[in-house]
Amino acid sequence: MKAVIIERYGSPDVLQYADIEKPSVTGDRLLIKIYASSINPIDWKLRQGMLKVITGNKFPMILGFDVAGEVVEVGANITNFKTGDGVYAYLNPVPGGAYAEYVAVSERFVSLKPSNLSYEQAAVVPLAATTALQALRDTGEIKKGQKVLINGAAGGVGTFAVQIAKAYETEVTAVCSAKNVELVKSLGADSVIDYTQQDFTKDTEKYDIIFDVVGKRSFSECKNNLLDRGIYITLLPSPDIILNGFLTFLIPGKKAKLFVAKANDKDLAYLKELIEANKIRPIIDRIYPLSQIADAHRYSEEGRTVGKIAIAIE
Repeated sequence: MKAVIIERYGSPDVLQYADIEKPSVTGDRLLIKIYASSINPIDWKLRQGMLKVITGNKFPMILGFDVAGEVVEVGANITNFKTGDGVYAYLNPVPGGAYAEYVAVSERFVSLKPSNLSYEQAAVVPLAATTALQALRDTGEIKKGQKVLINGAAGGVGTFAVQIAKAYETEVTAVCSAKNVELVKSLGADSVIDYTQQDFTKDTEKYDIIFDVVGKRSFSECKNNLLDRGIYITLLPSPDIILNGFLTFLIPGKKAKLFVAKANDKDLAYLKELIEANKIRPIIDRIYPLSQIADAHRYSEEGRTVGKIAIAIE
């Protein structure tokens, strides 16, 4: 089968379009013919070697966590899926394996694909939307009527976070650049702050949850904008979040929390329900063929992606 592999860490030039052996299935796995995948920032961080403490130096390596495709073979112990099912999956563990024509995956990370999405649309959902859902629901303990601020609202996780927060019937303030204000409003944001013109940390407004998707504002900068039991969430580790996460865990009041998503089929199934109820829609910036994955990585690394970058598997 065709796949994109890396045999060393480095620039996008290390991504190689190659022929490798097609995976086989065991009793508790199913084989998916992949029609589409997507780019997440963790993909190029892995490629650069930023997470080699986790990945080590075992090559060749296939990156990518998002899959949308068709079940073509099932293991003997599989009961929830059958050949021909349209599915989407959040691959686990690191480094993924989605940049390929086929993948063998445990059914614990797979759900039926939302019926109202194309394969490219479905492929941009798993990691980013699961991250947004779990961060707000599990870490932020989101509740109806709360006030939520999303910093980085026009990116992959951010566009889903705005919509999920609205699905929970909260009042959402979104922070993005001027060119994305109308998009973020169309996703349901009640108010939008253009960060090039206004610094939300200097405002007097206070929130139950501040979700700093892009990791540009620390807990120390944001704590005055939190209500007494407010929660600050970030996806990026830093000395500030590690220190304040420990301190606020011990002390009642405002909390600082670092969040890491966990792949599972139940959350994919719940996201499918929200999507089919038209409460969430994916935003795709660009679609690249798998053979041009290096260009897709270069574009993602520029940090200007609106929504997600989809990958079409030829």
